[in-house]
Amino acid sequence: MSFWRDRKVVVTGGAGFLGTPLVGLLESRKASVFVPRSRDFDLREKSAVEKLLQQEKPSLVFHLAASCGGIAANMKNPGKFFYDNAAMGINLIETARQYQSKFQVPNFKLVIVGTICAYPKFTPVPFREEEFWNGYPEETNAPYGLAKKMMLVQAQAYRKQYGLNAIYVLPVNLYGPGDNFDLEHSHVIAALVRKMVEARRAGLPLVEVWGTGKISREFLYVNDCAEALVLAAEKYDGPEPVNLGAGREITVRELAELICGATGYQGRLEWNSSKPDGQPRRCLDTSRASELFGFTARISLEEGIRKTVEWFEAHHCSEAPAR
Repeated sequence: MSFWRDRKVVVTGGAGFLGTPLVGLLESRKASVFVPRSRDFDLREKSAVEKLLQQEKPSLVFHLAASCGGIAANMKNPGKFFYDNAAMGINLIETARQYQSKFQVPNFKLVIVGTICAYPKFTPVPFREEEFWNGYPEETNAPYGLAKKMMLVQAQAYRKQYGLNAIYVLPVNLYGPGDNFDLEHSHVIAALVRKMVEARRAGLPLVEVWGTGKISREFLYVNDCAEALVLAAEKYDGPEPVNLGAGREITVRELAELICGATGYQGRLEWNSSKPDGQPRRCLDTSRASELFGFTARISLEEGIRKTVEWFEAHHCSEAPAR
């Protein structure tokens, strides 16, 4: 509590899926939190970032803001996702360096949230941080992944040359209440929850699922990730990236069956193998986060999916069924 009490904190993307529980956690620890909105601070513009830092004078910044989505969104917007994320990262890190130098902010710190999509396509499982540079990311989300990956390069370079205390964490696929359930942009759990709830309500005999179902993923409950970010900000000050995950691998086919049970959908799943699977396997070695700042995920996948379904049912009951 003493670390956060009255500390001025900026959370970019603080009104988003991960930002909302993070801001709540920080405020419960008595931090003074400011959430910039894109209409007022377009982080792709350096002048907007300068205005943000000079106006709020934070001693700690969490950078969560991102242009992102699932496989469909990545395939549709590769240029936008690359530019938006690269521009925001470059501007924020450079402006943070200038801000720290000009105002001599004591103990200034920047916490950068990267993406698991930056790992090479065929990274051995479990993904270890030492494998981060050993290949090219999976093609459908490579522009997004590489743009976010450059923030690590810039943060390490600025730490070495300017002494900027910037840390970089790599959350695995997030899910939970408040997720984006728009099928154009949603990730797999949110998409399957929406499809199955709506199919159950409409009495549909089948639900189409992209891919073969053979690929594997790991998922981290969004509130667990918020807790990890707080711990990292408090206790970690190194240059190396740190994985954030739950350490459990599950195939998408097994995941779909789990969501069937949680939603009460009893129809058939139809696997559309003409659609891309994405990265073949994804599961993290989370030992570094445990050793460096004591993070271990607490919410099981079964409990997290149940909470996600309950939230969706409560907040989206009036939406028209997806087609």
